[in-house]
Amino acid sequence: MKNDQFSNGSGDANQAALALRELSLQDWASFGVQEIAYIRPVVVNGVKAMSIHAADGTPIGAAPTAELAIAAIEQHELAAVRVH
Repeated sequence: MKNDQFSNGSGDANQAALALRELSLQDWASFGVQEIAYIRPVVVNGVKAMSIHAADGTPIGAAPTAELAIAAIEQHELAAVRVH
């Protein structure tokens, strides 16, 4: 038997890695834009708030707290992530 008959799936991972390396900057910018939103702290008129952004950085909303920002994201069926 050939060794490649006992594949552990690493070939699929290598192909996926190669495909990711070939993505353009525009492809990366739009990656997850319809599925992911992130929050980050901001100050608006001297008041602390949380800004909500699409994955590509487009501002899509704001909330007074992180908890409310995440709730708003989830209400719109997006995945919420925090950015450091």
